[in-house]
Amino acid sequence: MLCTTKLRATFIPVPSPLELDQQVCFALYRASRTITAAYRPHLDRLGITYPQYLVLLALWERDARGVQDLCDSLDLDTGTLSPLLKRLEAAGYVERRRQQTDERRVVVHLTEAGDALRTEAADIPGCVTRDSRFDVDELVALRETLHRLTAALQEAPGALSKKGRTS
Repeated sequence: MLCTTKLRATFIPVPSPLELDQQVCFALYRASRTITAAYRPHLDRLGITYPQYLVLLALWERDARGVQDLCDSLDLDTGTLSPLLKRLEAAGYVERRRQQTDERRVVVHLTEAGDALRTEAADIPGCVTRDSRFDVDELVALRETLHRLTAALQEAPGALSKKGRTS
């Protein structure tokens, strides 16, 4: 141990800053994997994956979005988003159309089936919240903390921006 703290005549070892369980990054990694796993049974019954669910959430929030707009909202690059859209299109949930005013731009639209899936998915956030045994206020506070952490790290000197470039 690098240092110890004296407490009531006993020495309590201070954890090493390199211990796995002391890493915020590892705690976030494990939490992310666990949350994704908690969504899996609910999404399996709908026949979609977690990344596809995120795309649909973005489209349920606002339909008829450009591919770049979706990439920005989901923090994905086009190489990651395109296969997701292709699978959602094959499943009949979305369709991609060239923008009439600019043929280079593709706009993603929900189909009737994709919009109907929203009703079937409506209970998923509540089910996962219930399974977490956190109350809504705790989860809202956690989400806000994670947003602040993300923003702070994206603004840090030398950090990667959303576009993957250093600032």
